[in-house]
Formats: sequence, structure tokens, C-alpha cells
Amino acid sequence: MSWNEHSRKAITPRAASHANILRTSMTEPEKRLWWHLRHRLSLARSHFRRQVALGPYVADFCCLAERLIVEVDGGHHTHAREVDYDSRRDAYLNESGYRVLRVTNTDVMQRVDDVLETVHAALAIIPSPTHGPAERGA
Repeated sequence: MSWNEHSRKAITPRAASHANILRTSMTEPEKRLWWHLRHRLSLARSHFRRQVALGPYVADFCCLAERLIVEVDGGHHTHAREVDYDSRRDAYLNESGYRVLRVTNTDVMQRVDDVLETVHAALAIIPSPTHGPAERGA
């Protein structure tokens, strides 16, 4: 599915409303990564959107063209309840054709170049439904 085939029908009103709120109240790590995704990641088809409603969930950053989601996780994501929620959420997004890449607040604030390198590598991989991941141009 290409970026322009992204269906808004599955987006719940609650997720759409929550996405708008989250866009105006981004955390410092999210603001920092957003700046770097917009200004330093110069790869074809690497246009990211922030706080994107997808079904009942909101993705921190999403490249619709490559169906890649980047989540910036704070310390609360290590609690059992959050780990369970994140697992269910990731399963839903994976079933919807998205790959989810998780990075920590600490990674973004202290090792943003490593985070960008990881995002760049993820964008360089094209998943194949029949043969698994393949590198671009291979």
C-alpha cells in the first residue's frame, strides 16, 4: 500500500483527537527527533509525519511511503502494563503492514546520530511479504 492509499476510515475519533493534542505537547526527545527527521534525514521516500493516527492508535513518527513507525519511549514503557499495551499495539500495527522501530528518550537525547543511523538503515530495507526483508537495489 502506498502512502496515498492510507485509509482514514479505520482511524477512530479518539485517536484523531489524541493525535492533535499530542502534536501540541511533544516531549523534548520527540521535538529533538522531529527536527532531525525533518532536517538531517535526506533519503528518497523518507518523509515523516508526526503524531499520526492509525486505527485506534497514534504513532509518534510515521513514514507512510515506507510504512515505518518510529516510537520514542520514556521510562514508563518498562512497566509491565505498558509493555503489554505496547505489544498489543505493535501487533496491530504490524498486522496493518507497518514496521515499528522503538528508541528511548535517552537514545534521542544522548545518541541522536545513532538513532538516525538506525532509522536510515530501517528505511533502506524493503520488506517483502513472500521473501522477507531485502536491501534496496539488491
